[in-house]
Amino acid sequence: MEVRAARRQPAEADRAAAVEDRRLAAVIDPADEAAIAAQLGRPPRAIHEVGHRCPCGNPDVATTEPRLPNGTPFPTTYYLTCPRAASRIGTLEGSGLMKEMQDRLGTDPELAAAYRAAHERYLAARAEIAARAGHDVPEIEGISAGGMPDRVKCLHVLAGQSLAQGRGVNPLGDEVLDALGAWWESGPCVTPDA
Repeated sequence: MEVRAARRQPAEADRAAAVEDRRLAAVIDPADEAAIAAQLGRPPRAIHEVGHRCPCGNPDVATTEPRLPNGTPFPTTYYLTCPRAASRIGTLEGSGLMKEMQDRLGTDPELAAAYRAAHERYLAARAEIAARAGHDVPEIEGISAGGMPDRVKCLHVLAGQSLAQGRGVNPLGDEVLDALGAWWESGPCVTPDA
């Protein structure tokens, strides 16, 4: 039995080293981390990378790891950080847009299929991030965010996915971006000291 234990230790050490290498590879630029902290009004948690950069130059989406440092599962992979965009999306949510989108999902099979495909893309991206970060998060397996694949629950998530994964991935996220207008036109939402 001592031989088996001795053989396991290097393998475990190799796995630990590989996880640490992946974590170090995903180091975020301190200026971006400072901008995100200023946008959120708190230190960011579990940032994997900048998911999208606003035309003003700041990050506006943080791609997050699916497990927070305290061990909590975190299903929101694409976290919208820009307070201007978030405020405008809040206004859209208050306007009844989510209910209108939800109703369309029930009557438009093509839209529903595209939304389900967006859900699958979200899950695939999160699984890749989890693997690169060395996380196993069975608690949220099959659960994306924003109500996908059958409901419309959070327009911030849908917009974040469209920004991070590009237009054409989430049709409702694209609609949210179209409705937002140019939230960046007045300049950066924050100017943190790095």
